[in-house]
Amino acid sequence: MRIVLAEDLFLLREGLVRLLTAHGFEIAAAVDNGPALLDALIEHRPDVALVDVRLPPTFTDEGLRAAIEARTRIPGLPVLVLSQYVEQLYARELLADGSGGVGYLLKDRVFDSRQFIDCVRRVAAGGSAMDPDVVAKLLAGNASDEPLARLTVREREVLALVAEGRSNAAIAARLGVSEKVVTKHTSNVFGKLDLAPSDDDNRRVLAVLAYLNS
Repeated sequence: MRIVLAEDLFLLREGLVRLLTAHGFEIAAAVDNGPALLDALIEHRPDVALVDVRLPPTFTDEGLRAAIEARTRIPGLPVLVLSQYVEQLYARELLADGSGGVGYLLKDRVFDSRQFIDCVRRVAAGGSAMDPDVVAKLLAGNASDEPLARLTVREREVLALVAEGRSNAAIAARLGVSEKVVTKHTSNVFGKLDLAPSDDDNRRVLAVLAYLNS
């Protein structure tokens, strides 16, 4: 599995390269600025892009903007954001197109290498991996908007856990309910978001994207 990595801090970039290589990933490119990231994504078309938000030259949102631009040229390009910040505007835009895997993790909340690698693989496979704090901040601004208003408190809680990439079994364990109850809640969420019945797991991703973009 090939990765393009963008991180401006040398030690963190090299540490990520070593960690990912140790778990069998191929690093197609490791860059430290926004323009170089966009060039590398277009040239290498990796299985997944691992992107910091704030990169040179201005240290604002170059990473996210480069990832969004790359996805317009390479539809469905999986992108996992790894940042200290939640940039709501561009994060919503990244999540909004509904194609390809997406993830957003906060650097200071990644405590386990196995969990991190699982997130990388999940996004590369077309799934989602969202930090709970990111989900909370993205949802906070939409609390009164449709289709958010259609969901019950419990349904919102379930969907937030789906956004983190958790399975029904894991959600049931977290909430202290049965998997049958979780399945009922997720079915209700799909219905309220007008997602037609399907056996495709990507419906969970589409529900998250529709929810975050509401």
